[in-house]
Amino acid sequence: MFIPAGKHLSWIFLTFTHLINTITVAQPDFRYYVCGDGGNYTRNSTYQRNLDTTLSDLPLTNSGLGFFNLSGGQGNNRVNSAALCQGDMEPDLCLACINDSIIKLREVCPNQKEAVGYYGRCLLKYSDAAVTGNIQTNDSGIVINVKSASNVDQFIGALDSLMDKLKADAAAGGSLLKFATGNTTTSDFMTIYGLVQCTPDLSGTQCSDCLEFAHGEYVASGSGGKIGGTIFLPTCRYSYDIQRFFNGSTLVIPAPPPPILQATPPVLPPPPPPPAAAPADETMDIDNAESLKYNFNMVRAATNNFSEDNKLGQGGFGAVYKGMLADGREIAVKRLAKDSGQGEAEFKNEVLLVARLQHRNLVRLLGFSLKGCERLLVYELLPNGSLDQFIFDPIRRTLLDWQKRYNIIKGISRGLLYLHEESRLMIIHRDMKASNILLDSKMTPKIADFGMARLFNDEESQGQATRIVGTYGYMAPEYALYGQFSVKSDVFSFGVLILEMLTGMGMLAKWDNNKYNRFHIED
Repeated sequence: MFIPAGKHLSWIFLTFTHLINTITVAQPDFRYYVCGDGGNYTRNSTYQRNLDTTLSDLPLTNSGLGFFNLSGGQGNNRVNSAALCQGDMEPDLCLACINDSIIKLREVCPNQKEAVGYYGRCLLKYSDAAVTGNIQTNDSGIVINVKSASNVDQFIGALDSLMDKLKADAAAGGSLLKFATGNTTTSDFMTIYGLVQCTPDLSGTQCSDCLEFAHGEYVASGSGGKIGGTIFLPTCRYSYDIQRFFNGSTLVIPAPPPPILQATPPVLPPPPPPPAAAPADETMDIDNAESLKYNFNMVRAATNNFSEDNKLGQGGFGAVYKGMLADGREIAVKRLAKDSGQGEAEFKNEVLLVARLQHRNLVRLLGFSLKGCERLLVYELLPNGSLDQFIFDPIRRTLLDWQKRYNIIKGISRGLLYLHEESRLMIIHRDMKASNILLDSKMTPKIADFGMARLFNDEESQGQATRIVGTYGYMAPEYALYGQFSVKSDVFSFGVLILEMLTGMGMLAKWDNNKYNRFHIED
């Protein structure tokens, strides 16, 4: 058996050290918080002891669908608390978000009897007054994308129709969950995603009124036509964006017909100019990329009409098929699922991004094909499949001696270095995992699947995601919990991948008996 040289072991040790150091994450700032004006408590007072006890026990009161509610104490020393997670949030991430909110809110509102804080995907509030059973609108917050839609009237009309339907659906929810998501498409083919949620202690009428108030705050802010935004209230949330930012199935609202009369658009400040460092071809229209287009019927024939015999695997947004072109070239074809709510954005992202990347450790995009609702990505075929098919298979993993494993790790690191530092574009992959590492005939690793990747200009080094994408077991905590990502996010995922390669075991996050466990090796 090959034993890596000392310097190789040192390199792997440094990677593990970074991985371990990354696990401890400071809580980022709330997206919105308010320290109430209901007065302060003194240190070591009865109220503080009641607050300590109530917030310590609050995470144990999960309704089963992400709502927490607990009170403690009597009279003037009574503490009321409640917390709410986004309706589609994973239980372990929900609990971690609530625990972090408790720490952060007491840090930013020290010694104050009432406070409310919102991380974006979870809400925490406490007070000496009631925090449930009534609409609370006095502590609202608003976060709006500064960019405007190209056709403001169409955008506003489509958004209003979508959100009206979602408001009705959320208000009709039961006593455990009042939550709705959906999307619609404008007549100029822009997709809008919406999410609304109320604390489930509200009645249907109260939920509807709270969301209507949030909509009024959006209108009053002069944000009509902006391509994304969230209005936070202590008892409800109203969010929309042109990028999908939630999980699960969605309600699809048909696009409204074009208006017969054009209303006078509201007076809005002009959107800021694009960053100077952004590449000139970043807005290239996919329909004009003629050099990359493949004839759809030709690709379909190459895959034997997408037969099951040619199917290589199933990804998050569709299946991958093996094919052979008329000239004898073998190809891999990713066929995006027609019902994928995320597919359109990821398809365009992958074509425009990967076509500009050239590196021996990145999979090579040959082209794409469009026909109606069919969207195909055509890649070079890598005969040895994906890395997970080796490291998690007790028989095939014996083909990977230590030298081969080291070479694969080194190749992946070179590909990441190119994405992060050596390409003219800084790119964060955001979905580094074993199944997204493909192997050629010489077992050279190639990073694949750039549908989730994010591009940065020279002046940027990190971003804030409006939706969490990727695979939880590989996610850095600051990304999984708060949506914050940078090159360190990919490095964290790479560290997880190294652990998998060395142990042959998979990384999972488990939720057992209402307790949150850190990501660990599954045996």
